[in-house]
Amino acid sequence: MAAEAATMQAAEAAEVGAGAPAGTDGADGADGADGAPEAEAEATDDAQSSVEATDGSGDEDGAEEPSGAGTEASETGVTAPDAGADGPASGATGPAPGPRPSAGADAPQSGVTGPGTAPQASAGADGPQDGREGHGEAQTSSGAGAAAGVEARPRAGAGAASGGGATAAGARVREGGLRKAAVDPAAVAAAKAVLEEGGAPGELAEAAVRALGERAGEALREDPWLVLGLPGVRVEPADTFARALLGAQCRPDDERRANALVGWLLQRAAEKGHTALRSAELQAELAARAVPDPAAAVASAVADGQVLVFPEHPATASEAANEEGDEDEDGAADVPLLIGLDRYALAEESLADGCVRLLRSFEGDHGTDWEKAAAGAPSKSAAELIRAAAGSGLVVHSGGEAAREEPTALVAAARAAGLRAYAAAYTANGRRRLAEALGEDAAVTVEALLAGTQGPGRSGDGALALDLLAVLDAQQLGIEEAASLVEAVPDGARLVFSGDEHAMWSAGPGLAFADMLAAKSCPRVASRTPDPGPIGELVSLIGIGELAPVEAPDKEVVVVPVRDPREAVHRTVQLVADSVPRAIGVPAERTQVITPGHGGAVGTRVLNAALKERLNPGPGRFAGFDPGDRVVHVPVPGRTLPGTVVGAEPDGLRLECEDGPVLVPRADVATTVRHAWAITGHQAAGMRWPAVVVVVPGDAGPLLTRSWVYTAFARGERHLSVVQGADQGLAQAVAGPQAAPRTTRLVTVLRELAAD
Repeated sequence: MAAEAATMQAAEAAEVGAGAPAGTDGADGADGADGAPEAEAEATDDAQSSVEATDGSGDEDGAEEPSGAGTEASETGVTAPDAGADGPASGATGPAPGPRPSAGADAPQSGVTGPGTAPQASAGADGPQDGREGHGEAQTSSGAGAAAGVEARPRAGAGAASGGGATAAGARVREGGLRKAAVDPAAVAAAKAVLEEGGAPGELAEAAVRALGERAGEALREDPWLVLGLPGVRVEPADTFARALLGAQCRPDDERRANALVGWLLQRAAEKGHTALRSAELQAELAARAVPDPAAAVASAVADGQVLVFPEHPATASEAANEEGDEDEDGAADVPLLIGLDRYALAEESLADGCVRLLRSFEGDHGTDWEKAAAGAPSKSAAELIRAAAGSGLVVHSGGEAAREEPTALVAAARAAGLRAYAAAYTANGRRRLAEALGEDAAVTVEALLAGTQGPGRSGDGALALDLLAVLDAQQLGIEEAASLVEAVPDGARLVFSGDEHAMWSAGPGLAFADMLAAKSCPRVASRTPDPGPIGELVSLIGIGELAPVEAPDKEVVVVPVRDPREAVHRTVQLVADSVPRAIGVPAERTQVITPGHGGAVGTRVLNAALKERLNPGPGRFAGFDPGDRVVHVPVPGRTLPGTVVGAEPDGLRLECEDGPVLVPRADVATTVRHAWAITGHQAAGMRWPAVVVVVPGDAGPLLTRSWVYTAFARGERHLSVVQGADQGLAQAVAGPQAAPRTTRLVTVLRELAAD
């Protein structure tokens, strides 16, 4: 990093003297991959029991994994609830279109050797389970019949509706926080009794009722491994729980265990961003967890309807099935298979069907002079986008921060022509920037649009009452959110997905935006508008895998080399509190610190403790918070709402967020609010600040990817300081792969449908 330090205004480091850090070195454990795609969570600082309540992300302390790779921590317990985890599920409920493919044969399943003696589970979780609806808990069942063979079935059509109205779960309520559906207290009490009888914490009871229904207690007693479907529960504690309830009847070859493990592994894969797993990979994971006949376990789960199976390469599957000599001894064609949970498989089906519906139902409009609008566009790329949208019901647009003006120009031109046109951003920060260009009425967030609290509302058939919708930050859309958006757009309307292919991918499973680009099933417009200034030049180079020097005469980019975590904490605090306000003119409250993860010696917790001590010291009299504290509120996984604490009342904590006041219920404060002078890269995605300080710790290792660096560095509008402790690790990350790959089916499904 020496070269870039010399050229990127390393002189700023001289302003930051050495000294003891303002915060602690943090006893959070080594940085590690977290279990949600591009998401972060923390483990409890207290001693953990074998089974504990969790936030559902399966995360561990440490650096976030922007590529979507998840934790492989030992399965000995469940972490405590995380305030602010960007878990894998989106706030929108996924559509449930079309029939479900089924497969299976009728051969008996062989026995299963069980795991070794699991540690005795103990109660005593560190926090209440927050019971997030729609979080993707695996649905498991014992099933009557087992199967030894799996027949690959072609994709089931998902019946494109004419502008069907998909719903969005988890919409934030201004006064009252996230409103959860009520659960029967008696059912919770019954589930709690069974959980505690098996040595699991009673705090999981509400989540059990939400996942398994009002007879959750009975279901858990009949099939203890159903506990694996609850957020954050792992295999060894689940085995211990089953042993405590079943006693001598708890057999290592229990079919219920194998079925539960299939669902659990697929949900873990979803938390890493996959919508499906290759059958061979799934079987290897089952074998690693003492399932002696993984193929039979997978076939049984498919036969029970617990999971869906698809050929990995549908175009060649039928050919292979008909070729002589390509069948195994059971008569099944030797075709690579993908196995997936139905919610994600059907979301991909729904998204693909909706995209094709928009392409085929589009008839254009008469009387709109699109050529005149293109001629008045602010750039050639904006004109190209306007022309593409004029002739198609679906367009995919890609570009960096400067390219956001192009879909903005399209919406402005459409509204000037009298069309009902709107621009949707993923975050409130992004919506504010759109509103500055288009006006308040034309700018919405994706969540509020689907919830009906912003935008045009719904027409009589449930579709959005609009003619054109441009969705910015589309790379942040999980597969279910993208499907909900597409299904909500009426026939004949125009939909533009605009995103940055170099930025971090969605917190939810899938690669909706990248897959739509790769499928080439609709017009694509690649912006040629460069991001301006030294920050824009640096970020553009990072996008193509280069970390090169840039000229920054006004200290737009500054590198501050550090030797160890203590110095990194100290210099970060001094940059925010002193150097940036003095040298750049950006006050501390307008400067954002970004770091890879929550845990570790330079994670958000340590940095926030040091920054609070310097910027807003106080006793934390409101559940650890004081008026004036900078925080993020995460009402549902993947939704990050920055705000400031303004006070508290008996019902909860009062925040002032970018799009209005929020009252976080008292019971949710510990699990959904955390300090936010420093946040993670994924929490920062889709937002910008006048100045950012990006901390690159020396122990980030392989978790530091090109997409994380690109996203973090691009958050600064006027100034970027890089607290650089990774030495050559930063340049190596930028030169390496953008992110770890995700297994998805959307490209295949889109191409199939478009070819029909």
